[in-house]
Amino acid sequence: MQPQLNNVQTISSHVSAFAALKQDGNVVTWGYDPYGGDSSSVQSQLKSVQSIFSTGNAFAALKQDGSVVTWGSNPHGGDSSSVHSLLSNVQTIFNTNLAFAALKQDGSVVTWGRSSDGGDSSSVQSQLNKVQTIFSTLSAFAALLEPQ
Repeated sequence: MQPQLNNVQTISSHVSAFAALKQDGNVVTWGYDPYGGDSSSVQSQLKSVQSIFSTGNAFAALKQDGSVVTWGSNPHGGDSSSVHSLLSNVQTIFNTNLAFAALKQDGSVVTWGRSSDGGDSSSVQSQLNKVQTIFSTLSAFAALLEPQ
């Protein structure tokens, strides 16, 4: 076993890569570089991670402070720069094959990734408040709202 893979808490994977979350909150990745096997561009940010999620070609790390770090295939969730300022106070993350949805502590939702796979929620964004949880298929999200 490689020394860097000691004290692993969990491993997340998709079709082409792995991401190991170590007990100290650091992340080690391997596999096909363009789809998240190489996390060197964000490695300095992959500390204090509590959970890792994946689409078919990208990863999202939820940090202990509620922020999110993404890497892998840019159009498939690996690039969250367009919504980066909204990715704070995140409670958990859900995924389709090529998009992510972040459920925030205030019940709002932020999506990114391939728009045809759930990455663009702009047409229903005004309804995405007081969300309890999110369900997903291969290419769509559904939000369960709090009872009124």
